[in-house]
Amino acid sequence: MARAIELAQRGLYSTDPNPRVGCVIVQGGAIVGEGWHQRAGEAHAEVMALKAAGPRSQGGTAYVSLEPCSHHGKTPPCSRALIESGIRRVVAAMEDPNPKVAGSGLLELRAAGIETSCGLLKASAEALNPGFCQRMRQQRPLIRSKLAMSLDGRTAMASGESRWITGEAARLDVHRLRARSSAIITGSGTVLADDPELTARLPDHQAFIEQPVRIILDSRGRCPQHLTMSQTPGRKVLLTALTAYKNHRPEGFEVVRLSSDQAGRLRLEAVMEWLELQEFNEVLFEAGATLNGNLLREGWVDEWRIYMAPIILGDQGRGLFHLPHLERMEDRFILSLTDYRQIGSDLRLTLKAAHSSTPPP
Repeated sequence: MARAIELAQRGLYSTDPNPRVGCVIVQGGAIVGEGWHQRAGEAHAEVMALKAAGPRSQGGTAYVSLEPCSHHGKTPPCSRALIESGIRRVVAAMEDPNPKVAGSGLLELRAAGIETSCGLLKASAEALNPGFCQRMRQQRPLIRSKLAMSLDGRTAMASGESRWITGEAARLDVHRLRARSSAIITGSGTVLADDPELTARLPDHQAFIEQPVRIILDSRGRCPQHLTMSQTPGRKVLLTALTAYKNHRPEGFEVVRLSSDQAGRLRLEAVMEWLELQEFNEVLFEAGATLNGNLLREGWVDEWRIYMAPIILGDQGRGLFHLPHLERMEDRFILSLTDYRQIGSDLRLTLKAAHSSTPPP
């Protein structure tokens, strides 16, 4: 099973919106076939492994990191392929949280006389697909926010200059985070200040990367027509509160209108509802203090990823969160540190809300 999970990790950047899955076929104590799901719409891991094993799968055992599917989607059900192969036993790391499967794949296998078991290395299998599991169980994607700061908690100089706070190793780690994300979201303020690409650039894996959807939150139509992002591959969307975007809307962007608050700003709840409909598994925010302050205050972020560099930017620099009404200690926001590690010369902190992991209703 450990090998099946290792194979599944090869699809870390390419299977969206499907889960990452690996499969190993064993016969007589030896591996005779391996496979992993490479891209949505293509063969699933079990089918790839069975093809590699050929007739040697007869009477063997299949180890798969996720319960075999039992429904017709873009591809035929894997449960049927396993039954027809003559496999004697199937070991799944975890049950598929997709309501279309949810145990029915294992039931079908057992009905066909195949021995099944489930739960081996379950935690490792779950960790492969946190966004997919959350989307299936809670009907919303996993939301992360990435920030970079100095030792004194500043994200930029007072002038707005911010490149580069962190070192090369940390920036490469961010590209890995981008590559595994379904979408990257930023605000119009960041676009106007930095004109970012927000693409995932990993030379060793570029052929396997499906570029995440780039999304700009632009309540009032501030973004210009010509953006660096417009020249990059992949889908790009602008979410706005305007009934009609100005004539200079950014080139290459879809424009989607969502509801606004009394001040004319996009409602984050409406943004999250739209994200759910897109079948995004993992969504990454790379934004400024205003948007991050709103995300923190409304409790939408499941995981904060903060990169801290050993530099000082001074007390006139810009902070991570704009929270103008936070005045008393009793109103402070408490986060829980779940992981920390050194990335090059920088420190990466992973945090979540200490008291709640779910957003307000």
